[in-house]
Amino acid sequence: MKNTISLAILLFVSFTTSAQKKTLYNLDSANGNMDAYIKIRASLDPKEEVVFYATGSVYGYEPEKPWKHLFEFEMYNIARVEKIAADSGWRLITKEMLVYKDPNTDEILSKWKNPWTKEEVEVLPVWNDPVNQTFYYGDFLVPYQRMGASRICMFNDVPLSYPSPLKKAEWPDNSRSDVYQGAEMFNFFCSEKDIQNKKLNNVNADISWSRFSDFLPWMKMGSLPGNLLYQSRGWKIKGGWDGLPQKLKDFVMANKPEYAHAPSSYEKPNVTSWKYFKKIMLERKKNASNNLK
Repeated sequence: MKNTISLAILLFVSFTTSAQKKTLYNLDSANGNMDAYIKIRASLDPKEEVVFYATGSVYGYEPEKPWKHLFEFEMYNIARVEKIAADSGWRLITKEMLVYKDPNTDEILSKWKNPWTKEEVEVLPVWNDPVNQTFYYGDFLVPYQRMGASRICMFNDVPLSYPSPLKKAEWPDNSRSDVYQGAEMFNFFCSEKDIQNKKLNNVNADISWSRFSDFLPWMKMGSLPGNLLYQSRGWKIKGGWDGLPQKLKDFVMANKPEYAHAPSSYEKPNVTSWKYFKKIMLERKKNASNNLK
């Protein structure tokens, strides 16, 4: 009789454990890994817009000289997703903005005195639209690391090297190379229990983002050596756009109110700070030329 009861208990435990495993996102499988990442990065619900907000600092240096604390910044990315046909993956559809702020007064900057050249220059905020990605199941697994009892980090280190939109010969004040080189490092932290909860399409998450790059084009550093380092921390905003700081929302509504929502469609190519700078400068040059006619 005892053996019969023990066998029944064993079978029940085995069945229950198997059923539980089937409900989990396997982070080492193509579909489970990507679906978990989408829950963190955005939402599994295509109707939902999600906002990540972050604050941080920008530091700059020239070789063999001390680092300078140049700016504070605020930024956000607003995103939604679409399922790719035949349930083969996801499209992440986003736009992002960033404002540079005085490290002493915290005011959003429109002008800045370059400490190296002593020239006062115009500060261009980041207005990148679109910033889209396509994730097919099986293309790659997002790296992850378990941290303690219940926390998990999904991360992505992105070294960058590609032809610069700003050719040095054409933009001598704004570019020192025909190749853009930099790196962006993303870390998303959340509860693994939330990831594994199939009742949740969208899980709370914190983020850290670091960026290493050349000097920004509007800094007008020419061929001077050195680099910038961005360091930030942030989180997924409850309530999306409505949950952002009011001062930042006021700035957006006064300048580009369309940034209150994610893009309406998936488009390529993506926009970068370098591309945006070039676009604005060429538009100004064209307008100035038309005004002379």
